[in-house]
Amino acid sequence: MALQEISVMFTHRPSAFSAAVLLLTLVLCRGKSHLVCPSQVVAMMGDDVVLPCQLKLAVDTNSETVNWIKPGLDPNVVHLHFDGQLVFENQHPSYHFRTRVFEDELIKGNVSLKIFKVKLSDEGTYRCSIPWIREEASIVLTVGSASTPVIKVMSVVSSRVVLQCESAGWYPEPELLWLDGEGNLLSAGPTETLRGPDDLYTVSSRVTVEKRHSNNITCRVQQRNTNQSRETHIHVPGEDISDSTLPICVNVQAAFLVCIIVMLITWKLKQKQSDHRTDRQKKI
Repeated sequence: MALQEISVMFTHRPSAFSAAVLLLTLVLCRGKSHLVCPSQVVAMMGDDVVLPCQLKLAVDTNSETVNWIKPGLDPNVVHLHFDGQLVFENQHPSYHFRTRVFEDELIKGNVSLKIFKVKLSDEGTYRCSIPWIREEASIVLTVGSASTPVIKVMSVVSSRVVLQCESAGWYPEPELLWLDGEGNLLSAGPTETLRGPDDLYTVSSRVTVEKRHSNNITCRVQQRNTNQSRETHIHVPGEDISDSTLPICVNVQAAFLVCIIVMLITWKLKQKQSDHRTDRQKKI
């Protein structure tokens, strides 16, 4: 029977013979990693994330030690699976009831770790180790946060409109771009960036655009490390006909009011003159 076929037969805690065969396999394959994990995983804040790790050798790790740690923490244990169960004693408090391994998949060498409701503080390097076969691998978890920007009209002066775009709740720090209807970058004011006590970023910027026919403006906020992008559109109409005719309407209304006032004054004067004549005639 081939050596690789022998290694596939492990479905229980290895006996002395099977352990020797496994160690022989590891020696023959020395220099190769048997624990395969991606170098980086990206997760959004509040989501669940899986740090995938697969043991190439089909060994039942359910009854063995699978240790996930995060260097820099004290204690640094994120999830310790020992003898078929989670060991709580040494687990860091911030991960209590937030981690699990896929126990039904351990028999297939799947030692992936799932983290529930990801926090910004979860970002960093994680190391998975299987001590009894001296295998370990690391994964970098990048945590992101994003939100849809909001555009406001700040002022309208003649044929120019000043727009402001603001977006809060980003991590890591994003960049803000203004685009015209054809997707070209617009020259805008500097982006203001604020970092809150929760470590989330708020960005804002202003741009001045001309009133043109079908002038569609886009504010885009993006973060390249997490591959996140959010955008909002606004339509800036051309110079409205009602705007240009407004002064004329005002002038017509003013003239109409003046005419009414003049007519009332004239009527009053005539009424007084008529009353005076009537009084004179009565006296005579």
